[in-house]
Amino acid sequence: MRPSERQGRHTMMNVYFHNDFYRVYTSDPAASAGRMEAIIETVAPYVDIRTCEPATEEDLRAAHPASHIADIRGRGLYDIAALAAGGAIQAARAGMQEPSFALIRPPGHHASADSCWGFCFFNNMAVSLFHLRASGRIGSALILDFDLHYGDGTANILGDQTWVDILNPESHHRLTYLDQVRRTLDATAADVIAVSAGFDNHVQDWGGLLTTADYRTMGEWVRAAAERNKGGCYGLLEGGYNDDVLGKNVLAFLEGLSSRENRHVQDQASPP
Repeated sequence: MRPSERQGRHTMMNVYFHNDFYRVYTSDPAASAGRMEAIIETVAPYVDIRTCEPATEEDLRAAHPASHIADIRGRGLYDIAALAAGGAIQAARAGMQEPSFALIRPPGHHASADSCWGFCFFNNMAVSLFHLRASGRIGSALILDFDLHYGDGTANILGDQTWVDILNPESHHRLTYLDQVRRTLDATAADVIAVSAGFDNHVQDWGGLLTTADYRTMGEWVRAAAERNKGGCYGLLEGGYNDDVLGKNVLAFLEGLSSRENRHVQDQASPP
């Protein structure tokens, strides 16, 4: 959507994106054709799309040694991965003022400091939080990673940092899963709540657990906790591979994160 088409229209939040993310840069599911288009087509009428800028090598080195950065460059993936990390930084900075989201790929939560797997190359979450910390914007952070898969790279980089708490809900029972998220958010006093937002645990995706409404609810809880703490909140796209529902799930999360009352997506049916 062009800026002129947004004038006079209230939008939920800034979403950071770049047309280069449409590219199929590898053969893995995160890079598949049509995935980003499915999200953009759904969310664009309700958000302001901001253009991503690449992370600097200095920002990347906060989370990764030079040898790892050189390895990603040697694979021909540096430019796209640095662009994703840069979008994460932009969303993090904006999120300290109002909720924001980085619609980026490659994802990042399986990237450790000096190794990576699972469709990830740089750890976007770690890079963004180190940036907030180094620039004096935060003293503490809570990461909520609701992707289907455990964010091992994020834990490897940030798990020993005393200023960071990480929640990867692991229950296979939907209500128990949600209760764990709610309790953790109720208890946190973090300056920022950063969400690794993977949508592959949806009832119509790989995990088969969560509903569209659950993503909206978790967004609402994140926003409420951030407001209570007088802090910030933002999300970064991780997984989610069923294009038929991915855009709806992302939009539901953004609606919750923004506390927007008007719902523009119908919830998927809840499991019995």
